Amino acid sequence: MRGELIGDRVVLGKDAITKLYSTSYYGRPRESKLELSLVEAAYLLGEGKISIVLDEKPLDFKEFFEVASTLMKNFELKYIVYKDLRGRGYYVQPSVTDFRIYPRGGKPGKTRAAYFVRVVSEREALPLVDITRYLEIAENVRKRIILAIVDEESDTTFYDVKKTGMKGETKFVDGKGEGTLLEDRVIVWTPMLAKTLHQKSFFGKPLDEKRLQLSLVESAYLIKKKVLKIMDSAGNAIDIKKFTKKAAQIEPHFGRKFKVYKNLRDNGMVVKTGFKFGSHFRVYEKVESLDKLIHSKYLVHAIQGDHVFLLPELSRAIRLAQSVRKRMIFAYVTDKKVEYIDIGRTKL
Repeated sequence: MRGELIGDRVVLGKDAITKLYSTSYYGRPRESKLELSLVEAAYLLGEGKISIVLDEKPLDFKEFFEVASTLMKNFELKYIVYKDLRGRGYYVQPSVTDFRIYPRGGKPGKTRAAYFVRVVSEREALPLVDITRYLEIAENVRKRIILAIVDEESDTTFYDVKKTGMKGETKFVDGKGEGTLLEDRVIVWTPMLAKTLHQKSFFGKPLDEKRLQLSLVESAYLIKKKVLKIMDSAGNAIDIKKFTKKAAQIEPHFGRKFKVYKNLRDNGMVVKTGFKFGSHFRVYEKVESLDKLIHSKYLVHAIQGDHVFLLPELSRAIRLAQSVRKRMIFAYVTDKKVEYIDIGRTKL
């Protein structure tokens, strides 16, 4: 079948509708003709199923590939992903992201597409605002977003991206007491409060049998809850405003970390440092006893609304999280609300 390259489409005659669209769902019928995207056309040309001309001149695969690369950004990467997905037996069509994929056994026109796919090079920086935009597009039509990241050796890794809620079942048990801010942590001196906070609400780490060490975010939370009265080393009381200002001087990212920590704790989660895993927090849905402490389910990293992901770093974070059987969650604050995005490797 002969097609003609017109603009950024390859147009074939009416017979192609029957032979290519009706059976394998390539292209889109328009006015008794079949229009193929550049990626679809390259795939079919490579498979020997069509020929392509430009201004009546036949184009071989090399010539078409070179022309298409000037007409579509990231054409080479999109071709790699499209070819991979088609080779796996999926029906794939162009979409507002890059592609939409139909579930196995599903067909265009008969089954709702399951995924939107966005193709990205490992060398690209990926802004958070782009990810949230893709998610909004997908959610509006009840689809999931897949990031297809192509590395320098043309291997593709697929990542499932979704918004998630963080809800736990751990009850907060409070009390009253005092503590002192010493350098970058707080010591709780009230024995009963120290015991209650650690054993019942799972805050801090014991300094000894009567005293408890708290992190900056834990301390700020307990001040907000009116559980803890904090003094400086000179014996002066520190209110929440002074404490957060001091904490931000000690830890530059304290502000956004605290907003995320507070949201997680308010929603019944137990939140501990994620330093050993390269993230801000490790998070438990439910902790009933320190003697029966199960593995944390999530790693949570607090990022800014204008954050830009570097894909090698994103890959490392997700790989580490999954290697220790946890989900990698990125938390950001928008309009005073904390949002969570779950990103994990997936197989298609």
